[in-house]
Amino acid sequence: MMKINQPYFILNNSPWPILMALNSFNLMLSNIMIMNFKFNIISMLNLKLMMWVAYLWYSDIFSASTFYETCSINLMNLIQVSMILFIISEMLLFISFFWNFLHNSLAPSIELGLNWPPKNINFFNPLLIPLLNTVILLTSSFTITLTHFYMLNNLKLKSIKFMKLTIILSMYFLLLQMMEYKQANFTFSDSIFGSSFYMATGFHGLHVMIGTIFLMINLLRMYKMHFSHIHHISFELSAWYWHFIDIIWLFLYMTFYWWNN
Repeated sequence: MMKINQPYFILNNSPWPILMALNSFNLMLSNIMIMNFKFNIISMLNLKLMMWVAYLWYSDIFSASTFYETCSINLMNLIQVSMILFIISEMLLFISFFWNFLHNSLAPSIELGLNWPPKNINFFNPLLIPLLNTVILLTSSFTITLTHFYMLNNLKLKSIKFMKLTIILSMYFLLLQMMEYKQANFTFSDSIFGSSFYMATGFHGLHVMIGTIFLMINLLRMYKMHFSHIHHISFELSAWYWHFIDIIWLFLYMTFYWWNN
């Protein structure tokens, strides 16, 4: 790896960006084939290739930042700004879901009988599984904050313990969400109500899954001693993302669950 006297890190030539772009393009084409010909072998193959390329790409990034000391202060600041912009873009996505819900709930169309929720839809009790999920995510936000606190104080074992607890809570949340979907007496195609609910909560569940994978990767890096009390940018970004997921869920609970009842 080249040593360049400047505050930024210039990447070496890498095959992963072009391979990821080609796999993404092929995945879109194969998804069209699924919709038209019910043929999903190519799609599964492209998805596996994308996961493999992502694994190799992130391995190079982790090696460069951990073993070659390429992650300078300026670069870390740029990464943090990039993460903030990414979270803002995700926030705007969920704002569109809330806007759609409030527009249709405050002024239900005549096709719904001017009712919200529509007639014959028995919605969930917000004091049962939804409230339990809220408590779980708030607790996971507390545990990941403790993980960061112990990491800053160079207490590795305690930080790993609370990181594990955060991952367990996230998996428990996903399990309860799946149970809730199975108990629902309405589907995605049951008017704008069903599509709004499943689109918003489903996208949030997808973000929880991504955040859980992010936390698992950081837990593995904690076991491999990739982090120190002064250099753990990857963990900080995962904690920011997790707090964002928690805040989004609070708004989902107050609007989609509490407002509907």
